[in-house]
Amino acid sequence: MLFSLTRSRRLVPHWRLVLQCRNIKSENTARAAVLDSTISAFRSICGEDNVSVGEAVREQHGKDESVHRCCPPDVVVFPRCVEEVSGLAKICHKHHLPIIPFGTGTGLEGGVGAVKGGVSFSLRSMDQILDLHEEDFDVTVEPGVTRKALNAYLRDTGLWFPVDPGADASLCGMAATSASGTNAVRYGTMRENVLNLEVVLADGTIIHTAGKGRRPRKTSAGYNLTNLFVGSEGTLGIITKTTLRLFGIPEAMVSAVCSFPSIQAAVDSTVQILQSGVPIARIEFLDDVMIDACNRFSRLSYPVTPTLFLEFHGSERSVEEQVNTTGDIIQSNGGADFQWAQDTETRNRLWKARHDAWYAAQALRPGCKAYATDVCVPLSQLPQIIVETKKDLIENKLTGPIAGHVGDGNFHCLMVVDPNNPEEQHHVHLFSERLARRALAMDGTCTGEHGVGLGKRALLCEEMGPMAIQLMHCLKDTLDPNNLMNPGKVLLPRQL
Repeated sequence: MLFSLTRSRRLVPHWRLVLQCRNIKSENTARAAVLDSTISAFRSICGEDNVSVGEAVREQHGKDESVHRCCPPDVVVFPRCVEEVSGLAKICHKHHLPIIPFGTGTGLEGGVGAVKGGVSFSLRSMDQILDLHEEDFDVTVEPGVTRKALNAYLRDTGLWFPVDPGADASLCGMAATSASGTNAVRYGTMRENVLNLEVVLADGTIIHTAGKGRRPRKTSAGYNLTNLFVGSEGTLGIITKTTLRLFGIPEAMVSAVCSFPSIQAAVDSTVQILQSGVPIARIEFLDDVMIDACNRFSRLSYPVTPTLFLEFHGSERSVEEQVNTTGDIIQSNGGADFQWAQDTETRNRLWKARHDAWYAAQALRPGCKAYATDVCVPLSQLPQIIVETKKDLIENKLTGPIAGHVGDGNFHCLMVVDPNNPEEQHHVHLFSERLARRALAMDGTCTGEHGVGLGKRALLCEEMGPMAIQLMHCLKDTLDPNNLMNPGKVLLPRQL
């Protein structure tokens, strides 16, 4: 950075540098004046205590759990209702201030960083579960409601919301990133489980994507606006309510662990189980490095070989049939006998160990950071891509234990990298790009559930092609012509 500045000073005339400095100073002064006036306006809407310019608060809202650097906003606001969100957005729109929605900060792609400054809308105070219709299997929640909070609320109703990304993320945030997780193979992703959204647009307009109060199980009415906003990562609007599908809690739940002699055997078993029609609830793959890390971190004692974690839901009889069919397939591929986890406590411990894989990977190299890749491919391509990826990791001497929701063709390499070693970071970046392009060559995607955020924008262009990207820009321009909603995310700047 110092070299580039020195070089620039040699190339740019002194008088021009003076003018540039004056312009920057003038812009900063004007920006500070705008912020001073808007902060007063913000406080008039949501109260003195719900507007913060403190450095610690701003930094907390400028970073998620990704490797991307912290980009703190200029101001953080804490609205308490949709009317306040709308009023605050109108002020931002009037003064051309960027708007960055913030839920729980558990994202993995830098989606909450204020790369152009602006105002972070922290939605944690909007934490009401508004409408539960037990007989219709649906519920409407505000953006401060998390996955675990909803399921705790539903505990005595016999219902649950199964989409489980691991982190206790906010449900509206999960909708914004089209999250999924371990149960998606049976119950679908957020995209299949959102019935309606309330959204505040960049100019403060409030819309309902399926019509106000509507919650049919299916519809053919008009354009699918709900799925336009699911996965939009805050770039089109702020999600302030979501109506979700619910499911009945199964009569029986049984979990099991099975070890395999090779990656190929484990992944072949996964494909064959799904091809046989077993309605498996979860089927998670961990390679030998990952299961060893989980053993150490979670104090388990599973064999250090490629492993599947499985779970079966249904009636007692149907679960027995699923287990028998799955057992035959696993045995034919050289898998070991099941290690069972039938009681709730043991099952919860098993799945907590799986969800703690992120932290288990980081513990392999204390002081290092983790970065998760997120490719997804058609099931038939899954054995080949995992075997090739494992070979790539070994050949390049990279630490990247593999874990994934292989029932969906989605897996993660949890890359553990020294943040103070630029050469190692570069090698990890090159590996990640090779893996993503390997997935694209197999008709897959660069991101199955984490989203695009900051780091996958160029890969999105390769995946979608120029015409689809152009259409996305047109949609963005229509809904947010001033590029105020979470700018810098998902789409690269348009080439002029």
